[in-house]
Amino acid sequence: MALSLDILAELAEIVPGSPLEQARHTREAATRHAQGSYETLFSQQDASFALDERFAVAAKVAKWHNADALAAHYAGFGLADPTSLRLTPALAFARVLTFSPVEATPGALNALTLAGWSQEGIVTLAQLIAFVSFQSRLIAGLRVLNDKTVVASDTPVVAGKWHTAPLTQNGKAAPVQFTRQELGWEPWLASKPLAEFNPDEQAILARFGHSDSDYFRLLGRNLPVLEQRTLTDKGIFYTAGGLPRAERELAATVTSKINGCIYCASVHARKAGQLLKENDAVDALLAVAPGQPLSAGQSPRWQAAINFAAALSVTPPAVTPGHLAALENQQLDILAQLDLVQSAAFFAWANRLMLTLGEPSLP
Repeated sequence: MALSLDILAELAEIVPGSPLEQARHTREAATRHAQGSYETLFSQQDASFALDERFAVAAKVAKWHNADALAAHYAGFGLADPTSLRLTPALAFARVLTFSPVEATPGALNALTLAGWSQEGIVTLAQLIAFVSFQSRLIAGLRVLNDKTVVASDTPVVAGKWHTAPLTQNGKAAPVQFTRQELGWEPWLASKPLAEFNPDEQAILARFGHSDSDYFRLLGRNLPVLEQRTLTDKGIFYTAGGLPRAERELAATVTSKINGCIYCASVHARKAGQLLKENDAVDALLAVAPGQPLSAGQSPRWQAAINFAAALSVTPPAVTPGHLAALENQQLDILAQLDLVQSAAFFAWANRLMLTLGEPSLP
């Protein structure tokens, strides 16, 4: 098996020259760097997280997402022993991140450290789990857009629970509800000091405005993966045409409500509100209680977009042709549909890092 094929096109059965293939070409940066993220994660020769261990974790995470063909793809490279002293806590960590990332704790990171995982290895492990969560959803969404079968899921499509402890691990005040307020974020693993990056690495951080961010300097412990991830993000959210930017931010907020990520939702709900010049609809979404559907009271267009993004965001994904039909009834074309899929799927990745490696704090 080779990493060079366009894995998403292959597993979504996208035909060259089709409208969906043309839409992915229009979103060339997102397409190229999603593939680049995959190739980087699964080609690094890194003693802190060997390739056979990476394939073993990826195959399991894909399987948990009902992405059977993707799981088989990863399994085809040869897998490390899942019962090894290193992989047993890694797979326990992967299960939490897959099904309930809001339940991640510093204790899980300590268990990995005790099993011999370095800080660099833990960051790469979290990136890999979160990436395969993104990749699995891209495949599910692309298959729906491509009129291909997807595995049925009876996962309830409702808002998830969130953290309600009033203090962070460091004793700072913590947010206990969703908000558009600007928040801080505290890492549970030490961020890499800027001085420990070489000049070329510092230039990469500076290029993306990451130099002063604890979060990004923590992810910078695997800088090649962070670079591809950042370029994927920009290719999804900062491109012209297709789905309006406010509705891409809406999709990010919906996924964050599913996963209980107060920090991510605060950033992207605030952006959506600023772009719309209208905050009531955004605040109504943020106020939805755990276990409740997310689209009640919204406009028909937003109901269709919210329901699609939410169904794609649960684990395993529960998106159906019926969700797509609702988008088409609101005149979303194939490029706008692709933008919605990619925006929601990306926050399956982003939420799992934010919820796994640290926590939000009030300013």
